[in-house]
Amino acid sequence: MFHHSSKLQYEVRVDRPDPQFAKFLQQAIGGVEGEIRVAMQYFFQAMGARGDAKYRDMLMMTATEELSHIEFLGHAVALNLEGAPLTVQEEAAKDPIVNAIMGGANPRHILSSGLSAMPVNANGVPFDMSHVYATGNLAADMMANATAESGGRVLASRLYNMTDDSGMKDMLSFLIARDTMHQQQWLAVIEELGGWEKALPVPNSTPKEHEAMEHSYYFLNTSLDEPTPQGRWTSGPSLDGRSEFSVRERPEPLGQKPDLGKARPHSSTQIEQQ
Repeated sequence: MFHHSSKLQYEVRVDRPDPQFAKFLQQAIGGVEGEIRVAMQYFFQAMGARGDAKYRDMLMMTATEELSHIEFLGHAVALNLEGAPLTVQEEAAKDPIVNAIMGGANPRHILSSGLSAMPVNANGVPFDMSHVYATGNLAADMMANATAESGGRVLASRLYNMTDDSGMKDMLSFLIARDTMHQQQWLAVIEELGGWEKALPVPNSTPKEHEAMEHSYYFLNTSLDEPTPQGRWTSGPSLDGRSEFSVRERPEPLGQKPDLGKARPHSSTQIEQQ
């Protein structure tokens, strides 16, 4: 069950409406880095959470907060669309080429939503839930969440740099701050689980006898003309403490040459394949 307050989580103020910026804000709503994605990701992770109930509660609370972000971003889109032309005649009066397709605005903000936000990205493509990751494995989900919040913070920072509107900068500053917290909280769960050494490899419940560990910790240089890039991943102890990193330079293939043989009868292939 959800409860809703009539007030937004954070104040939204637009000093100078900008229909083009409204289009850009759609990425923060319905883009792969956006709030619909993380809200649904945390929601489905919470519904599938097993183990200590505090992790489910945390995920559900944060999913609900992300719904609040969708709400105030949607209000920001609508406020930025104030004063946008409602007819082709209004826009064409300014420019015979319809002001370069309405000055970069999204035509669907007029045609489909009546000057309000939509569940789409900046290109008008609907969010299709294909980037919602919920594995049922707590460590895997926490790493996916930290990555999602990192992408969201990158996007919010770019949007902040794209506007001179003080109201929009204030709202985006709040989003940047909340992305910081969410990155930290997901990584804090990893630390609470014992840190990288205890959490890795994911899943840490896979028995060692199920893993061909002679192949677990070497970096494979597959380049024919470049040396191995030296880094933390090429030498020294692995992050999980189970082994040492090493390098294999252009190793010989271990498998066979794939050959499927002749086609089966009645498989509608050419005679030459049978």
